[in-house]
Amino acid sequence: MTSETGQTNITRIASEFVTARRNATALVEYPGTMPAALAEAYAMQDAAIALTDKPIAGWKVGRINPPIEGADRLAGPIFADQTFHEGDTPRAMPVFAGGFAAAEAEFLLRIGTAPDPAKHDYTLAEATALIDRVCVGIEIASSPFGGINDHGAGVTISDFGNNNGLVIGADVTDWRDIDVNAWPVELTIDGVTTGVATAATMLDGPFGAARFLFELMATRGIALSAGQWISTGAVSGVHPVEIGAKIVAIFDDRLQVECSISAQ
Repeated sequence: MTSETGQTNITRIASEFVTARRNATALVEYPGTMPAALAEAYAMQDAAIALTDKPIAGWKVGRINPPIEGADRLAGPIFADQTFHEGDTPRAMPVFAGGFAAAEAEFLLRIGTAPDPAKHDYTLAEATALIDRVCVGIEIASSPFGGINDHGAGVTISDFGNNNGLVIGADVTDWRDIDVNAWPVELTIDGVTTGVATAATMLDGPFGAARFLFELMATRGIALSAGQWISTGAVSGVHPVEIGAKIVAIFDDRLQVECSISAQ
């Protein structure tokens, strides 16, 4: 049970982050007492989601390294008005000036069948069976608080998991028949390579991220819907970006997705 003081802190932090995001203002300091546990951090996220009151198009999954409380991943919402298919307008993806800003090359999974909200444990095969589409994409990680990644997973979780948008690229049409974990994934900023890696280095890969999300959301009491996207984690790393930068994510030299960076 959360104490009255603890609930006041949760409400304050959620309100401060939502207001800062809405007004595109930087936060020099964390706006309250940092969460001491993952449950408290997710309570802050839930409160902020309620204050935002916008449709959620999907969820980002990121890694916790080293794991805490037995968790090696975290999650945050991706809002519909910040989700774009490549070729949509705008192609420029906003970040918070004076805050944190990064781009991440990721495999995106679309939920084809909504998971049973009462089911708390999945095998990798069960989680994969609920997916109907795999695309390449770019997650925009940005927060008004510049130090969001410097204080542990709880702080990251408390501000929507540090998400500020998603670019959905081309379909991996034969994903059921190939091993996307073996694809080299590269991200370039203004034509310069910043990282190359494979999803094989990411715990149990993109579909493991889906399994994690299904189990977490059942625990949180949040129903997932068919058609929602899962941004499964940064393959080549979290790459800081500046306003005006051009980002290109290249997947196995056969698919790529790009965007530019603008001010929120």
